Amino acid sequence: MKKVKNSELLLSYIREGRLMTSREKLALITQLSVPSILAQISATVMFFIDASMVGHLGAKASAAIGLVESTGWLLGGLAHAASLGFSVQVAHFIGASDFKAARRVLRQSLTCCLIWAVVISAIAIGISPFLPYWLGGTPEIVRDATLYFAIISLSGIFFQMESLAGSMLKCSGNMKIPSILNITMCLMDVAFNYIFIYVMDLGVMGAAAGTGLAMLVTACLMLYFLLMKSEMLSLKGRWGSFTPKQTTVSTAFKIGAPMGLQHLLMGGAQIVTTLIVAPLGTIAIAAHSLAITVESLCYMPGYGIAEAATTLVGQGIGAGQKALTRSFASMSVGLGITVMTMMGVLMWIFAPELMSIMSPVEEVIAVGAESLRIEAWAEPMFAAAIVVNGVFIGAGDTLFPAVISLCSMWFVRLTLAASLAPKYGLKGVWTAMAIELTLRGIIFLARLFKGSWAEKLNIMNSKE
Repeated sequence: MKKVKNSELLLSYIREGRLMTSREKLALITQLSVPSILAQISATVMFFIDASMVGHLGAKASAAIGLVESTGWLLGGLAHAASLGFSVQVAHFIGASDFKAARRVLRQSLTCCLIWAVVISAIAIGISPFLPYWLGGTPEIVRDATLYFAIISLSGIFFQMESLAGSMLKCSGNMKIPSILNITMCLMDVAFNYIFIYVMDLGVMGAAAGTGLAMLVTACLMLYFLLMKSEMLSLKGRWGSFTPKQTTVSTAFKIGAPMGLQHLLMGGAQIVTTLIVAPLGTIAIAAHSLAITVESLCYMPGYGIAEAATTLVGQGIGAGQKALTRSFASMSVGLGITVMTMMGVLMWIFAPELMSIMSPVEEVIAVGAESLRIEAWAEPMFAAAIVVNGVFIGAGDTLFPAVISLCSMWFVRLTLAASLAPKYGLKGVWTAMAIELTLRGIIFLARLFKGSWAEKLNIMNSKE
């Protein structure tokens, strides 16, 4: 059998305009996807362990962190949107073999993202004493919730730089280093949490400190590999201005702003979903929360393939290879649907066993398993929505998917969930979720194959 070429060589084919066989395309998509998928899955597994460590501190500790955790995710979403606003531009320039322009965008991104992170962190720290009250926290958990959120907010600066450096490396085609470092960050998080929570007896504050330290170390390592070791993007011995330019910043805003708004409003929708589930009782709340955690293992491969699609589409655009770009897009989506359909089948078969890992309560297991089996039917189109979104990000086309996702979530999922929950309970909520994800996937696929997104493929081909 003919040996499969490595990803670096295959990526060079894109820049050089060389023809690629279907086998080579699939091999490249797979080689870029696998490290990212492993990092996604390991992060989810480590989250389970992390939550268990905090859980041993008692219900109050878990409640204090759980109260502000969703707000912390919102901050992470804003950081990720800012990073992609610049890294997508870098992918386009790398595809065009204009490495000097790619490094120019990189320098400006370091300045802009650092300023953005400082501003967001300062605001978050400023509201930390009030946030627990705004979210309805009881007096017994407010102090711990405030301390946890303040430390996590300060650590947001580290997360922003880690996110930026990782995104830049991925868009250059280097998936291995960011994935390895993200897995390492998860392991460090557990180790540091153990030290700060149990050895130093800092409780909830220790959990935040452990996470923050893991972010700091990972950010330093990620920046080192980006700025010193990356063949394409290293700034070592390559001097240039770090002053932001209007063209770069405005393009980053056009790409990142819709994603940032999407993260904000999608986070709000998750809060509303919780409000819909809450009146259904303790069993429903527990089953809903644990089932979402179990399902995350099912869709992690989709996000890994989506990251590969972003890189390949971005570089294909920069190289001016429209046919190849479309081919990468369709093959990535096909792979994502195939993998997540298989995961959905496994989730349907083993739903009770998966829920039993999360809870010993029979009612919770039964209700959660029923929810997972409803969601399993939506996994193929959920995969389509995830990977097609990655394709659109690579093309810099982020407004359409943001608008569709928000409309679908707020006007379809929440409306259906609110109407079905009183009669059908949690089953109705998850049915609404499955319908909405299927509809969103169909809409995204229709736009992908219609091809209107591809008309935007030349937005970065011109020199800055």
